[in-house]
Amino acid sequence: MPAVAEIRSSPSADFTALSYTPPASARDAKRILVKPNLGYPEAHPVTVSRPVLVEILAGLRRVAPDAEIAIVEGVCSKVSFAEIMAGHDIARLLDEGMRLLNADELDAIEYPNRSPEPVRFKTMLAPKILQEVDCRISVGTLKRTHLKGEPLISASLKNLYGLFPRAKYKARSANSRGQLHRPSVPGVLRDVYGCVGHLFDGAVVDATQKYFSKDWKPNKGKAIATDRVFWGDDLLAVDRAACVGCDEPMPDYLGAIEQLRAGFIAL
Repeated sequence: MPAVAEIRSSPSADFTALSYTPPASARDAKRILVKPNLGYPEAHPVTVSRPVLVEILAGLRRVAPDAEIAIVEGVCSKVSFAEIMAGHDIARLLDEGMRLLNADELDAIEYPNRSPEPVRFKTMLAPKILQEVDCRISVGTLKRTHLKGEPLISASLKNLYGLFPRAKYKARSANSRGQLHRPSVPGVLRDVYGCVGHLFDGAVVDATQKYFSKDWKPNKGKAIATDRVFWGDDLLAVDRAACVGCDEPMPDYLGAIEQLRAGFIAL
């Protein structure tokens, strides 16, 4: 993670392959992993908008012309992975060096939690490919839902939930990852960052529109125009900037993780 995070933002119309600055580790990389928020059959702001994703992929190809780019997502719906990706028309975005991968079908390994204070998980099962690439980028949207009357902000860090296999982390519904909501999402996000979040080299938050729901449903709320895109090399800092820039409440879990990562256990 950078000592001083440099965060950039622009109106969505000005976000292009040339204006987007990928992480330094993407330059001339052999393998890049992109984790976009695409796990629902709904359009932006429930999922990443097509124009923003197009420019991100083009920006990566600009700095890494020969890289293999893996686009990895795990859905959270009764609708199948194939149907959701077809609905988003992802195949048409891919060049011959890009692959679309279902996180639920990838080989997975246990990642140790580097946090000195795990909330629930001392290790978490996630795709092995995370440790096999040169650069990892989370591409989230900006959403506010409500759990037990408290606001929950989802952006580039919460987007990583889609990496974890549903077979392992399901609860009452086989279509979701209910175990990652116990004892609370803000608490588990600390473990998510400690296990895999710290591996990510960069983030983009597509806030062309932001999403608002009065309850917990992450795909049944309303869209509010905000016309911004935020990006940088630190997931936490990008999420902070998106909240400030789009007038959203600052989630407490960001500060808690920032304090904890100063004491991360060396592995």
